[in-house]
Amino acid sequence: MKSIAVIGAGVTGITTAYALSQRGYDVTVFDKNRYAAMQTSFANGGQLSASNAEVWTQVSTILKGLKWMLKKDAPLLVNPRPDWHKYSWMFEFVSNIPKYEQNTIETVRLAIAAREHLFAWAEKESIDFDHEQRGILHIYADKKGFDHATRVNDLLKKGGLARDAVTTEEMKKIEPALVGDFYAGYYTPSDSTGDIHKFTRGLAQAAERHGVDIQYDSAVKALKRDANGIHIDVKQGDDEKSAQSRFDGVVICAGIESRSFAAQLGDRVNIYPVKGYSITVELEDDASQSAAPWVSLLDDDAKIVTSRLGTDRFRIAGTAEFNGANYDIRNDRIQPLVQWSRNLFPDAHTDRVIPWAGLRPMMPNMLPRVGAGSQTGVFYNTGHGHLGWTLSAATADMVADSVVASMPLASAAGSSVSYKKAS
Repeated sequence: MKSIAVIGAGVTGITTAYALSQRGYDVTVFDKNRYAAMQTSFANGGQLSASNAEVWTQVSTILKGLKWMLKKDAPLLVNPRPDWHKYSWMFEFVSNIPKYEQNTIETVRLAIAAREHLFAWAEKESIDFDHEQRGILHIYADKKGFDHATRVNDLLKKGGLARDAVTTEEMKKIEPALVGDFYAGYYTPSDSTGDIHKFTRGLAQAAERHGVDIQYDSAVKALKRDANGIHIDVKQGDDEKSAQSRFDGVVICAGIESRSFAAQLGDRVNIYPVKGYSITVELEDDASQSAAPWVSLLDDDAKIVTSRLGTDRFRIAGTAEFNGANYDIRNDRIQPLVQWSRNLFPDAHTDRVIPWAGLRPMMPNMLPRVGAGSQTGVFYNTGHGHLGWTLSAATADMVADSVVASMPLASAAGSSVSYKKAS
Protein backbone atom coordinates (compact mmCIF):
# COMPACT_ATOMS: atom_id res chain seq x y z
CA MET A 1 0.00 0.00 0.00
CA LYS A 2 1.34 3.45 -0.95
CA SER A 3 1.29 6.25 1.60
CA ILE A 4 -0.03 9.70 0.68
CA ALA A 5 0.11 12.81 2.86
CA VAL A 6 -2.56 15.48 2.41
CA ILE A 7 -1.71 18.93 3.75
CA GLY A 8 -4.82 20.78 4.86
CA ALA A 9 -8.09 19.69 6.47
CA GLY A 10 -10.38 22.18 4.79
CA VAL A 11 -13.02 21.05 2.31
CA THR A 12 -10.48 20.36 -0.47
CA GLY A 13 -8.12 18.45 1.82
CA ILE A 14 -10.84 16.31 3.38
CA THR A 15 -12.54 15.52 0.05
CA THR A 16 -9.12 14.63 -1.38
CA ALA A 17 -8.31 12.35 1.55
CA TYR A 18 -11.71 10.67 1.23
CA ALA A 19 -11.33 10.13 -2.54
CA LEU A 20 -7.85 8.65 -2.06
CA SER A 21 -9.00 6.36 0.74
CA GLN A 22 -11.77 5.04 -1.51
CA ARG A 23 -9.08 4.06 -4.01
CA GLY A 24 -7.12 2.10 -1.42
CA TYR A 25 -4.29 4.47 -0.46
CA ASP A 26 -2.88 4.85 3.04
CA VAL A 27 -3.75 8.50 3.72
CA THR A 28 -2.52 10.86 6.44
CA VAL A 29 -3.88 14.41 6.73
CA PHE A 30 -1.95 17.18 8.49
CA ASP A 31 -3.64 20.39 9.70
CA LYS A 32 -2.40 23.05 12.08
CA ASN A 33 -5.86 23.54 13.60
CA ARG A 34 -7.48 21.37 16.26
CA TYR A 35 -10.45 20.46 14.06
CA ALA A 36 -11.32 20.17 10.37
CA ALA A 37 -12.72 23.15 8.44
CA MET A 38 -11.60 25.86 10.85
CA GLN A 39 -10.43 28.48 8.34
CA THR A 40 -11.81 29.24 4.85
CA SER A 41 -14.19 26.26 5.11
CA PHE A 42 -15.72 27.53 8.35
CA ALA A 43 -18.46 30.01 7.41
CA ASN A 44 -18.66 30.69 3.68
CA GLY A 45 -21.78 31.69 1.76
CA GLY A 46 -23.06 28.12 1.73
CA GLN A 47 -23.88 27.95 -1.98
CA LEU A 48 -23.22 24.93 -4.19
CA SER A 49 -23.53 27.17 -7.19
CA ALA A 50 -22.77 26.24 -10.76
CA SER A 51 -24.72 29.41 -11.60
CA ASN A 52 -21.93 31.47 -9.98
CA ALA A 53 -19.22 29.98 -12.19
CA GLU A 54 -18.50 33.18 -14.10
CA VAL A 55 -14.82 34.01 -13.62
CA TRP A 56 -13.79 37.53 -12.61
CA THR A 57 -11.19 38.10 -15.36
CA GLN A 58 -12.99 40.97 -17.08
CA VAL A 59 -12.16 44.59 -17.83
CA SER A 60 -15.19 45.59 -15.75
CA THR A 61 -13.62 43.99 -12.66
CA ILE A 62 -10.50 46.14 -13.09
CA LEU A 63 -12.57 49.30 -13.54
CA LYS A 64 -14.67 48.56 -10.46
CA GLY A 65 -11.54 47.93 -8.42
CA LEU A 66 -10.11 51.32 -9.42
CA LYS A 67 -13.44 53.09 -8.85
CA TRP A 68 -13.93 51.60 -5.38
CA MET A 69 -10.30 51.71 -4.17
CA LEU A 70 -10.96 54.45 -1.60
CA LYS A 71 -14.46 53.33 -0.60
CA LYS A 72 -14.12 51.22 2.54
CA ASP A 73 -17.50 49.50 2.22
CA ALA A 74 -17.18 48.69 -1.50
CA PRO A 75 -18.03 45.17 -2.70
CA LEU A 76 -14.51 44.95 -4.20
CA LEU A 77 -11.72 46.63 -2.23
CA VAL A 78 -8.02 46.80 -3.11
CA ASN A 79 -5.51 48.03 -0.57
CA PRO A 80 -3.28 50.35 -2.67
CA ARG A 81 -0.24 49.74 -0.44
CA PRO A 82 2.69 48.55 -2.61
CA ASP A 83 3.10 44.78 -2.57
CA TRP A 84 5.02 42.90 -5.24
CA HIS A 85 3.03 39.68 -5.00
CA LYS A 86 -0.31 41.49 -5.17
CA TYR A 87 0.54 43.60 -8.21
CA SER A 88 2.32 40.81 -10.08
CA TRP A 89 -0.70 38.58 -9.40
CA MET A 90 -2.97 41.30 -10.76
CA PHE A 91 -0.84 41.61 -13.89
CA GLU A 92 -1.27 37.89 -14.47
CA PHE A 93 -5.00 38.26 -13.74
CA VAL A 94 -5.25 40.87 -16.50
CA SER A 95 -3.37 38.60 -18.90
CA ASN A 96 -6.15 36.01 -18.46
CA ILE A 97 -8.93 38.36 -19.62
CA PRO A 98 -8.85 36.86 -23.18
CA LYS A 99 -9.68 33.47 -21.60
CA TYR A 100 -12.75 34.76 -19.76
CA GLU A 101 -15.30 32.82 -21.82
CA GLN A 102 -13.26 29.62 -22.01
CA ASN A 103 -12.56 29.58 -18.28
CA THR A 104 -16.17 30.36 -17.36
CA ILE A 105 -17.42 27.44 -19.45
CA GLU A 106 -14.80 25.13 -17.97
CA THR A 107 -15.73 26.18 -14.43
CA VAL A 108 -19.45 25.55 -14.89
CA ARG A 109 -18.75 22.09 -16.33
CA LEU A 110 -16.57 21.30 -13.35
CA ALA A 111 -19.24 22.57 -10.93
CA ILE A 112 -21.93 20.38 -12.49
CA ALA A 113 -19.66 17.34 -12.37
CA ALA A 114 -18.95 17.94 -8.67
CA ARG A 115 -22.58 17.59 -7.64
CA GLU A 116 -22.81 13.88 -8.40
CA HIS A 117 -19.98 12.97 -6.06
CA LEU A 118 -20.73 15.40 -3.24
CA PHE A 119 -24.38 14.34 -2.96
CA ALA A 120 -23.45 10.66 -3.24
CA TRP A 121 -20.80 10.95 -0.52
CA ALA A 122 -23.17 12.78 1.82
CA GLU A 123 -25.84 10.13 1.32
CA LYS A 124 -23.45 7.21 1.67
CA GLU A 125 -21.92 8.58 4.87
CA SER A 126 -25.20 9.96 6.31
CA ILE A 127 -23.86 13.51 6.61
CA ASP A 128 -26.40 16.09 7.78
CA PHE A 129 -25.25 19.52 6.57
CA ASP A 130 -28.50 21.52 6.39
CA HIS A 131 -28.75 20.80 2.68
CA GLU A 132 -31.50 22.75 0.91
CA GLN A 133 -32.26 21.83 -2.71
CA ARG A 134 -34.42 24.86 -3.52
CA GLY A 135 -32.26 26.40 -6.24
CA ILE A 136 -30.48 29.76 -6.40
CA LEU A 137 -32.17 32.99 -7.46
CA HIS A 138 -30.02 35.75 -8.99
CA ILE A 139 -31.61 39.18 -8.46
CA TYR A 140 -31.04 42.36 -10.53
CA ALA A 141 -32.09 45.90 -9.70
CA ASP A 142 -31.78 47.29 -13.23
CA LYS A 143 -31.68 46.38 -16.91
CA LYS A 144 -27.89 46.80 -17.16
CA GLY A 145 -27.21 44.08 -14.62
CA PHE A 146 -29.83 41.78 -16.12
CA ASP A 147 -28.44 42.24 -19.65
CA HIS A 148 -24.98 41.25 -18.44
CA ALA A 149 -26.50 38.20 -16.78
CA THR A 150 -28.14 37.28 -20.07
CA ARG A 151 -24.75 37.30 -21.79
CA VAL A 152 -23.31 35.18 -18.99
CA ASN A 153 -26.23 32.80 -19.36
CA ASP A 154 -25.10 31.94 -22.88
CA LEU A 155 -21.78 30.75 -21.43
CA LEU A 156 -23.50 28.79 -18.66
CA LYS A 157 -25.63 27.03 -21.27
CA LYS A 158 -22.48 26.07 -23.20
CA GLY A 159 -21.23 24.51 -19.97
CA GLY A 160 -24.43 22.48 -19.65
CA LEU A 161 -26.32 24.51 -17.01
CA ALA A 162 -30.04 25.26 -17.25
CA ARG A 163 -30.80 28.70 -15.82
CA ASP A 164 -34.11 30.48 -16.47
CA ALA A 165 -34.94 34.17 -16.74
CA VAL A 166 -37.76 35.13 -14.34
CA THR A 167 -39.94 38.21 -13.96
CA THR A 168 -40.38 40.19 -10.75
CA GLU A 169 -43.69 38.43 -10.15
CA GLU A 170 -42.07 35.02 -10.65
CA MET A 171 -39.24 35.97 -8.28
CA LYS A 172 -41.74 36.72 -5.50
CA LYS A 173 -43.41 33.35 -6.10
CA ILE A 174 -40.07 31.53 -5.94
CA GLU A 175 -39.15 33.34 -2.70
CA PRO A 176 -42.17 35.01 -1.03
CA ALA A 177 -40.01 36.58 1.70
CA LEU A 178 -38.20 38.80 -0.83
CA VAL A 179 -38.94 42.52 -0.28
CA GLY A 180 -38.10 45.38 -2.64
CA ASP A 181 -38.24 46.46 -6.27
CA PHE A 182 -36.27 44.50 -8.86
CA TYR A 183 -35.95 44.55 -12.61
CA ALA A 184 -35.83 40.77 -13.16
CA GLY A 185 -33.85 37.69 -12.21
CA TYR A 186 -32.42 34.31 -13.16
CA TYR A 187 -33.28 31.08 -11.38
CA THR A 188 -31.23 27.87 -11.28
CA PRO A 189 -33.35 25.03 -9.83
CA SER A 190 -30.45 22.53 -9.80
CA ASP A 191 -28.23 24.60 -7.47
CA SER A 192 -28.42 24.15 -3.70
CA THR A 193 -27.03 25.27 -0.36
CA GLY A 194 -25.73 23.89 2.91
CA ASP A 195 -23.28 24.29 5.77
CA ILE A 196 -19.73 23.71 4.49
CA HIS A 197 -18.39 23.36 8.04
CA LYS A 198 -20.85 20.61 8.97
CA PHE A 199 -20.25 18.81 5.66
CA THR A 200 -16.47 18.89 5.97
CA ARG A 201 -16.52 17.77 9.60
CA GLY A 202 -18.92 14.95 8.73
CA LEU A 203 -16.78 13.79 5.78
CA ALA A 204 -13.65 13.98 7.96
CA GLN A 205 -15.26 11.60 10.45
CA ALA A 206 -16.26 9.31 7.58
CA ALA A 207 -12.70 9.38 6.21
CA GLU A 208 -11.38 8.35 9.61
CA ARG A 209 -13.82 5.43 9.66
CA HIS A 210 -12.31 4.39 6.33
CA GLY A 211 -8.81 4.40 7.79
CA VAL A 212 -7.58 7.95 7.11
CA ASP A 213 -5.25 9.25 9.84
CA ILE A 214 -6.04 12.93 10.47
CA GLN A 215 -3.38 14.61 12.59
CA TYR A 216 -4.71 17.88 13.99
CA ASP A 217 -2.60 20.45 15.84
CA SER A 218 0.12 19.48 13.36
CA ALA A 219 1.77 22.38 11.56
CA VAL A 220 3.81 21.41 8.51
CA LYS A 221 7.09 23.32 8.61
CA ALA A 222 9.03 21.93 5.66
CA LEU A 223 8.68 19.63 2.65
CA LYS A 224 11.42 17.88 0.71
CA ARG A 225 11.44 15.39 -2.15
CA ASP A 226 14.35 12.96 -2.68
CA ALA A 227 14.94 9.47 -4.06
CA ASN A 228 13.29 7.93 -1.00
CA GLY A 229 10.04 9.87 -1.26
CA ILE A 230 8.48 12.93 0.37
CA HIS A 231 9.84 14.05 3.73
CA ILE A 232 7.59 16.23 5.88
CA ASP A 233 8.68 18.11 9.01
CA VAL A 234 5.72 18.54 11.35
CA LYS A 235 5.49 20.44 14.62
CA GLN A 236 2.74 18.92 16.75
CA GLY A 237 0.93 20.92 19.41
CA ASP A 238 3.26 22.67 21.83
CA ASP A 239 6.31 20.57 20.98
CA GLU A 240 9.39 22.70 20.59
CA LYS A 241 10.90 20.50 17.90
CA SER A 242 9.43 19.12 14.71
CA ALA A 243 9.38 15.46 13.74
CA GLN A 244 9.94 14.11 10.22
CA SER A 245 7.79 11.55 8.43
CA ARG A 246 8.25 9.93 5.01
CA PHE A 247 5.52 9.35 2.42
CA ASP A 248 5.37 8.05 -1.13
CA GLY A 249 3.41 11.10 -2.24
CA VAL A 250 1.87 14.37 -1.07
CA VAL A 251 -1.17 16.41 -2.11
CA ILE A 252 -1.06 20.11 -1.26
CA CYS A 253 -4.53 21.37 -0.24
CA ALA A 254 -3.35 24.11 2.09
CA GLY A 255 -5.34 27.13 0.92
CA ILE A 256 -3.31 30.33 0.84
CA GLU A 257 -0.29 28.50 2.28
CA SER A 258 -0.12 26.27 -0.81
CA ARG A 259 2.04 28.84 -2.59
CA SER A 260 4.89 28.59 -0.06
CA PHE A 261 4.68 24.78 0.12
CA ALA A 262 4.80 24.58 -3.68
CA ALA A 263 7.90 26.77 -3.75
CA GLN A 264 9.66 24.30 -1.42
CA LEU A 265 8.90 21.56 -3.96
CA GLY A 266 10.08 23.54 -6.99
CA ASP A 267 6.64 24.55 -8.29
CA ARG A 268 5.01 27.93 -8.87
CA VAL A 269 1.41 28.01 -7.64
CA ASN A 270 0.54 31.68 -7.75
CA ILE A 271 -2.21 31.90 -5.12
CA TYR A 272 -3.26 35.24 -3.65
CA PRO A 273 -5.47 35.54 -0.54
CA VAL A 274 -8.75 37.31 -1.36
CA LYS A 275 -10.72 38.01 1.81
CA GLY A 276 -14.44 37.40 1.99
CA TYR A 277 -16.79 38.23 4.85
CA SER A 278 -19.96 36.63 6.16
CA ILE A 279 -22.53 37.06 8.88
CA THR A 280 -24.71 34.38 10.40
CA VAL A 281 -28.02 35.81 11.54
CA GLU A 282 -29.50 33.91 14.48
CA LEU A 283 -33.24 33.62 13.84
CA GLU A 284 -34.44 33.31 17.43
CA ASP A 285 -38.16 34.03 17.07
CA ASP A 286 -40.99 32.86 14.85
CA ALA A 287 -41.29 36.20 13.09
CA SER A 288 -37.62 36.19 12.04
CA GLN A 289 -37.79 32.58 10.90
CA SER A 290 -40.82 33.38 8.74
CA ALA A 291 -39.27 36.56 7.32
CA ALA A 292 -35.92 35.07 6.26
CA PRO A 293 -35.70 33.41 2.82
CA TRP A 294 -35.35 29.68 2.25
CA VAL A 295 -34.34 30.00 -1.41
CA SER A 296 -30.69 31.01 -1.84
CA LEU A 297 -30.11 34.45 -3.33
CA LEU A 298 -27.27 36.06 -5.25
CA ASP A 299 -27.31 39.84 -5.61
CA ASP A 300 -24.85 40.47 -8.44
CA ASP A 301 -24.72 44.23 -7.93
CA ALA A 302 -23.89 44.03 -4.23
CA LYS A 303 -21.83 40.80 -4.67
CA ILE A 304 -23.78 39.19 -1.84
CA VAL A 305 -25.01 35.60 -1.51
CA THR A 306 -27.31 33.98 1.05
CA SER A 307 -28.18 30.54 2.35
CA ARG A 308 -30.65 29.25 4.91
CA LEU A 309 -28.97 26.88 7.33
CA GLY A 310 -31.84 25.10 8.99
CA THR A 311 -34.74 26.77 10.76
CA ASP A 312 -32.80 29.20 12.92
CA ARG A 313 -29.74 30.37 10.94
CA PHE A 314 -29.44 32.68 7.93
CA ARG A 315 -26.02 33.13 6.28
CA ILE A 316 -25.14 36.26 4.28
CA ALA A 317 -21.72 36.51 2.62
CA GLY A 318 -19.88 38.56 0.09
CA THR A 319 -17.29 41.18 -0.82
CA ALA A 320 -13.74 40.68 -2.05
CA GLU A 321 -10.79 42.36 -0.36
CA PHE A 322 -7.22 42.33 -1.70
CA ASN A 323 -5.25 43.04 1.45
CA GLY A 324 -2.72 40.22 1.83
CA ALA A 325 -2.85 37.51 4.50
CA ASN A 326 -5.00 39.57 6.84
CA TYR A 327 -7.73 37.95 8.95
CA ASP A 328 -9.04 41.14 10.58
CA ILE A 329 -12.84 41.35 10.72
CA ARG A 330 -13.58 44.96 9.84
CA ASN A 331 -16.84 46.52 10.97
CA ASP A 332 -17.04 48.69 7.83
CA ARG A 333 -17.08 45.47 5.77
CA ILE A 334 -19.61 43.69 8.00
CA GLN A 335 -22.15 46.48 8.25
CA PRO A 336 -23.10 46.45 4.51
CA LEU A 337 -24.06 42.78 4.92
CA VAL A 338 -26.23 43.61 7.95
CA GLN A 339 -27.82 46.55 6.16
CA TRP A 340 -28.51 44.48 3.06
CA SER A 341 -30.41 41.98 5.22
CA ARG A 342 -32.41 44.75 6.88
CA ASN A 343 -33.34 46.27 3.51
CA LEU A 344 -34.53 43.05 1.88
CA PHE A 345 -35.79 41.17 4.95
CA PRO A 346 -36.76 43.87 7.47
CA ASP A 347 -38.70 41.51 9.75
CA ALA A 348 -35.76 39.10 10.17
CA HIS A 349 -34.18 40.56 13.29
CA THR A 350 -30.44 41.22 13.21
CA ASP A 351 -29.88 41.73 16.93
CA ARG A 352 -27.77 38.55 17.04
CA VAL A 353 -25.26 38.47 14.20
CA ILE A 354 -22.03 36.45 14.14
CA PRO A 355 -19.36 38.02 11.86
CA TRP A 356 -16.59 36.06 10.13
CA ALA A 357 -13.84 36.54 7.55
CA GLY A 358 -11.89 34.01 5.50
CA LEU A 359 -9.17 34.12 2.87
CA ARG A 360 -10.04 32.59 -0.48
CA PRO A 361 -7.00 31.00 -2.20
CA MET A 362 -7.29 32.44 -5.69
CA MET A 363 -5.31 31.77 -8.87
CA PRO A 364 -4.97 34.56 -11.49
CA ASN A 365 -6.96 32.59 -14.08
CA MET A 366 -9.72 31.79 -11.51
CA LEU A 367 -9.28 28.04 -12.08
CA PRO A 368 -8.03 25.66 -9.37
CA ARG A 369 -4.59 24.06 -9.64
CA VAL A 370 -5.30 20.34 -9.82
CA GLY A 371 -2.93 17.49 -10.67
CA ALA A 372 0.73 16.53 -10.63
CA GLY A 373 3.61 18.86 -9.83
CA SER A 374 7.02 18.92 -11.48
CA GLN A 375 8.44 16.21 -9.18
CA THR A 376 7.28 12.60 -8.92
CA GLY A 377 4.87 12.07 -6.05
CA VAL A 378 3.86 15.74 -5.72
CA PHE A 379 0.26 16.78 -6.44
CA TYR A 380 -1.95 19.83 -5.98
CA ASN A 381 -5.62 20.46 -5.30
CA THR A 382 -5.81 24.12 -4.36
CA GLY A 383 -6.60 27.65 -5.53
CA HIS A 384 -10.39 27.27 -5.86
CA GLY A 385 -11.13 30.92 -5.07
CA HIS A 386 -14.79 31.69 -4.38
CA LEU A 387 -15.99 28.21 -5.49
CA GLY A 388 -14.05 25.90 -3.19
CA TRP A 389 -17.02 23.94 -1.90
CA THR A 390 -18.83 23.96 -5.24
CA LEU A 391 -15.85 22.39 -7.05
CA SER A 392 -14.28 20.34 -4.27
CA ALA A 393 -15.81 16.92 -4.92
CA ALA A 394 -14.85 17.02 -8.60
CA THR A 395 -11.29 18.26 -8.09
CA ALA A 396 -10.77 15.71 -5.29
CA ASP A 397 -11.64 12.91 -7.69
CA MET A 398 -9.50 14.46 -10.42
CA VAL A 399 -6.40 14.66 -8.23
CA ALA A 400 -7.06 11.14 -6.91
CA ASP A 401 -7.15 9.91 -10.51
CA SER A 402 -3.87 11.75 -11.11
CA VAL A 403 -2.33 9.93 -8.14
CA VAL A 404 -3.61 6.58 -9.46
CA ALA A 405 -2.12 7.28 -12.90
CA SER A 406 1.26 8.25 -11.47
CA MET A 407 1.42 5.89 -8.48
CA PRO A 408 -0.91 2.95 -9.23
CA LEU A 409 -1.78 0.34 -6.66
CA ALA A 410 -2.10 -3.34 -7.50
CA SER A 411 -5.86 -2.79 -7.69
CA ALA A 412 -7.27 0.73 -7.41
CA ALA A 413 -10.89 1.16 -6.37
CA GLY A 414 -13.19 4.12 -6.88
CA SER A 415 -14.61 5.85 -9.92
CA SER A 416 -13.57 8.86 -11.94
CA VAL A 417 -15.55 12.06 -12.04
CA SER A 418 -17.54 12.63 -15.23
CA TYR A 419 -16.00 15.88 -16.47
CA LYS A 420 -14.95 17.01 -19.93
CA LYS A 421 -12.58 19.95 -20.17
CA ALA A 422 -13.66 22.83 -22.38
CA SER A 423 -11.98 22.93 -25.76
